[in-house]
Amino acid sequence: MKILGVIPVRFHSTRFPGKALADVNGKSMVQRVYEQAVKASGLNKVVVATDHKNIFEHVKEFGGEVCMTSERHPSGTDRCREAYELMNGEKYDFVVNIQGDEPFIDPGQIEELVSGLDTEVQIATQAKLIEDQQRLADPNCVKVIFGLQGNAIYFSRTPIPYLRNYPGKDWYDQFGYHQHIGLYAYRSDILKELTELPVSSLEKAEGLEQLRWLENGFTIKVFATRYHADGIDTPQDLKNALSLYNT
Repeated sequence: MKILGVIPVRFHSTRFPGKALADVNGKSMVQRVYEQAVKASGLNKVVVATDHKNIFEHVKEFGGEVCMTSERHPSGTDRCREAYELMNGEKYDFVVNIQGDEPFIDPGQIEELVSGLDTEVQIATQAKLIEDQQRLADPNCVKVIFGLQGNAIYFSRTPIPYLRNYPGKDWYDQFGYHQHIGLYAYRSDILKELTELPVSSLEKAEGLEQLRWLENGFTIKVFATRYHADGIDTPQDLKNALSLYNT
């Protein structure tokens, strides 16, 4: 099986413009992500897909693979599709979307995801047990429930399921809630279909594009992981992350 890793990176982030080039202990954020991704066995190639010449030139300077994509893409999924189509006709069975704002991602996390892929999988992602009440209550921590076959049933910013016999403060102790970890693998033929779907009502309600896929009948396989690397959305996030990691 042939797998392409894509790191979609745009320059104009609302809360942290140019964060891909932010310094993370002597290297840019995008370089940190790239260097971690290329360590992952199972990926045949890793490429940064960007919309800005400064990022493009920077990746070239540190020796990374990079391609220039449109500024108009509404999501990383759309940028992944264009990156795949720019591979000069080179075919891949799956495209893995690696978040460009997770400089401390562990290669083992990517390896866990790709090791579970087969031709029956349309889309794959990961989930991790939530380890404290505060994260369970946080709407920025997306929750996921999945069936006995491991396919996602629903994603939400609120705790799911609702435990009707317990007050909310006791939910964490009474049920094993899972956080969605936003690393995706798309079967290459499915990726094209996903990017042609109109925005859905559930997606608008929760602000989660994966709900568009579920609404349209696609299956999302959810694999358990022990890894979790928080994304960097603001300068303060980066400051907090640097206080936790020594790289």
